[in-house]
Amino acid sequence: MRILIGALAVALLAGCVSPGDLESNDPSISASTEKDPKRYALCVLQRWQDARSDVTMSETEYGYRLIAATNNMTDELLSIRKMSKGSSVKLYQRMAWAPGYGRSDMERAVRSCL
Repeated sequence: MRILIGALAVALLAGCVSPGDLESNDPSISASTEKDPKRYALCVLQRWQDARSDVTMSETEYGYRLIAATNNMTDELLSIRKMSKGSSVKLYQRMAWAPGYGRSDMERAVRSCL
């Protein structure tokens, strides 16, 4: 019984993830593209919205940020930063080892828009 309660507590704590928490971890995907941040972000946004309806895009000081969230918990975070030639792209995932709703489609979108 104690093991079950401990496992449940860990599962609940794993769900409490903000965008800042995700960015403090290593990215699942780290790449660069010759596209400018807005063009790349719009490419990924369209494909992410096809996979999930809970995606938002916001402009940041250095580029763009796409977030997919469930029940106010960040599942996927894509950080796109302007570089001298193109953009730097980093995908952060909550529990990257676990299959998630639309996760493979979202990873594919990050790579195919490069």
